[in-house]
Amino acid sequence: MKKQLLEKYAKLIINVGINPNKGQKLVISCPVDCAEFGRLCLSAAYDAGCGEVIMNWSDDYCGRETYLKADAEVFESFPTWRKQFFDDLAAEGAARLSIYASDPENLKGVDPKRISSYQKASGKALENFRMLQMKNAFPWCVVSVPIDSWAKKVFADKEENEAVEALWNAILKTVRIDEENDPVQLWKEHIALLTERKNKLNSYKFKYLKYKNSLGTDLTVELPEGHYWEAASEKAGTGQIFVPNLPTEEIFTAPKFDGVNGVICASKPLVLDGNVIENIRFVLKDGKITEAYADTAVDVLRNAIAVDEGAAYLGEVALVPYDSPISNTGILFYNTLFDENASCHFAFGDSYPTIEGGNEMSAEELKAAGLNSSMTHEDFMVGTADLSIVGVTGNGTEIEIFKNGNFAF
Repeated sequence: MKKQLLEKYAKLIINVGINPNKGQKLVISCPVDCAEFGRLCLSAAYDAGCGEVIMNWSDDYCGRETYLKADAEVFESFPTWRKQFFDDLAAEGAARLSIYASDPENLKGVDPKRISSYQKASGKALENFRMLQMKNAFPWCVVSVPIDSWAKKVFADKEENEAVEALWNAILKTVRIDEENDPVQLWKEHIALLTERKNKLNSYKFKYLKYKNSLGTDLTVELPEGHYWEAASEKAGTGQIFVPNLPTEEIFTAPKFDGVNGVICASKPLVLDGNVIENIRFVLKDGKITEAYADTAVDVLRNAIAVDEGAAYLGEVALVPYDSPISNTGILFYNTLFDENASCHFAFGDSYPTIEGGNEMSAEELKAAGLNSSMTHEDFMVGTADLSIVGVTGNGTEIEIFKNGNFAF
């Protein structure tokens, strides 16, 4: 891949995704396989005025070896120094960039109990950090770049080098980058379109959403009073406007945690804890997932919704047209960042505080307002070409939101 395009991508991430304040610290979490691109982001961040850039490296191989071979007690606790690292930087408003790239099946065969134990330990230790991020106390952004194992999973019919190049081309297309264009201007236009649709959804003040498609999804989703829809760009507590995900096509809000009833059938596989989970089907009653099925890795799925009490409830409802740029690539990315932006989706677990005054509410106040609380937040895709979504207002008026998988307005 041409270095010019990679530099263009890195600058877009920093200047649009993070948009750092002068002198602000930035933490970049990056796999060692992506070191070259991580360095480009570091340079772009300093050029944009960051005061210090801190690299937080990770490695698929080391992670898998640890899960397979470390003493069981390792997964029962979270290191104090790691907690301090997250908490201290968050408290001072340091921005965070996550370069998310992993082998979709890196943890296949690992004991799910080890994964679940560590999720519980880390989730509890990082509760304060997670709350600050969900409330946008600091700017944060998640992006992705190819690694060999991931590229081969997506393009199994290609040689490794060809697969990586093909994945690079696909990713750059989703973030609107080529040799000639101005991606910053294109992103301004894209954000304006999402904002227009978001404002229209907010004007309806829906009480319920009703989902149906031929896969078997038949679901009623109650929305909490005072909810609002969010999209694309957001404002951080540190003042700047940032874009949490590149790419992004979604408009999202939080459901009323105990107001979801019916059946949801996933339309795409979910990559979770290093496993590919196919054909998920959930049954929900009074908001809680009472039955969970999948054709593969069902034990991983059931452990994920049992991490804590809130993991079995939904925390996000997101709208993405079936006829969207990422969906139209025809590529199954095996990476939630892309697949969730190709499809309407839900998340089980924690809610973003998308409710009037939510950023100033305590966890208890958010729960009382109808939002879910959990140490986990996992998106799964439900959009199809025949998905119908009808919104019901407080006075019972029905508004068609989605018809044949796309916005009806």
